[in-house]
Formats: sequence, C-alpha cells, structure tokens
Amino acid sequence: MYPPSQAAYDRAITVFSPDGRLFQVEYAREAVRTGSTSVGIVCKDGLVLLAHKRITSSLAVSISHEKIYLVDEHIAAASSGLVADARKLVDFARLEAQKHRLTFNEEMPIEIIAKHVGDHMQFFTQYAGVRPYGVSLLIGGADKDGSLHLFETDPSGALFEYKATAIGAGKKAVEEFFEKEYKDNIPTQDGIRLAIRALRKSISEKLTPELVDVAVVNRGKKSRVLSREEIAGYLEKG
Repeated sequence: MYPPSQAAYDRAITVFSPDGRLFQVEYAREAVRTGSTSVGIVCKDGLVLLAHKRITSSLAVSISHEKIYLVDEHIAAASSGLVADARKLVDFARLEAQKHRLTFNEEMPIEIIAKHVGDHMQFFTQYAGVRPYGVSLLIGGADKDGSLHLFETDPSGALFEYKATAIGAGKKAVEEFFEKEYKDNIPTQDGIRLAIRALRKSISEKLTPELVDVAVVNRGKKSRVLSREEIAGYLEKG
C-alpha cells in the first residue's frame, strides 16, 4: 500500500500527517517567513520595536501601511505576515488590555497579554472550518515594577521571550547580527541604532523614514511611535 500524499493532510487544520505535522500551521509560518522584517530589542531603560514596510508603489500613502501598533500605554507590538490578521490580533490584544484595567484597576502584565494572544491564536489551530493566523507579533512593554519584556507569538500559538529578536524574511540575518553585536543594558537610543543596523543587514534597499516604523516603550512612561523626523535623524546617524 502506497503512503498517502501530503495533499491528504493539508486541506484541514484538524488533521495530523503521519509524521505529526499540521501543514496548515506550517503554511501560516511560511506567510510570516516571507513577510517584511520586524525587530525587537530590550534595552537598559526601555524597549525598541522597529518594522520595515514594503511599499511597492510611489502612489501609496506609507502611513496607511501599519506595522507598529500601540496596544496600551505601556505595550507596543510589531507584526510580520498578513497585515489584516495582525490588525485583528492587535484589536483583540487592546480589548484584553482594557478589560484587565476595568477588572483589576491596573495595567495588564506583558506576559499575561502575550499569553492571551497566544491562546487566541492556538484556538484557530484545532477546529475545523477555521484557518491559523498568518502572522507573528512581537509584543513588548514595561510592567508596573519597571521590568521590560519582549515576546514573540507564532501562528501555532507558541510563545517565546527574548532579549532581542526578529520576525519575517530577515529573521535569520538579524538574529545572527544580534548574537554578535547585542549587549545587555544598552541605552534606548543605542538600541534604535542597533536595530537599524540589523535591519540593513537583512535587506538590500535603502532605508528611508517612509519605509521604517519605530516604537519605544520607556520604563514608567507611555509607549510612543517615533515621528518621521526622529526616524530620519537615526537613519542618518545609523
């Protein structure tokens, strides 16, 4: 008897292949691998998220192509993969953060909100008639005790915490760069410059303020997205 082909197992999310694989989840990961690169770095006094935007038309308005999102006053997220899926997950994360505030009268811890997002993504890997999210998120921020955390979500719902990492097409090149260049306790401004250098290692095109989004979360301060003028300054110095 001939072994069944892969096609027999990749039509439904609920069917495992004989070697224990869920092909739909692997296809979702491939959507992330081909997405534009996003980078996250934990610094001494804050956390940096940087995202590269692929804009193929000179007629496109770059600000409409979101890759960086403010989830709450102390949380930001960067995406790679399907933009619409990222927007849906960020809306879910924002709702969870506000529900936590109303229930407990405090900011939601970074690890808890990352787990909520991961659990939500995992839900879409075990029921027929749905598909996995074709996106990964970098979720980072500062807890009320000042500790900084950076988490990566996977289309399977898996969750990992990092000091510095990347998602998207340039993940391997950026991580190899960080393994050599990243140091604990670097200032936030140096972290932004390091993220820009890492991104340049993974892409061939010239970086401009229209093609880069940057968010910073400082200890005890609100998360914010840098203006184009600020990004231009870092690109010139970086």
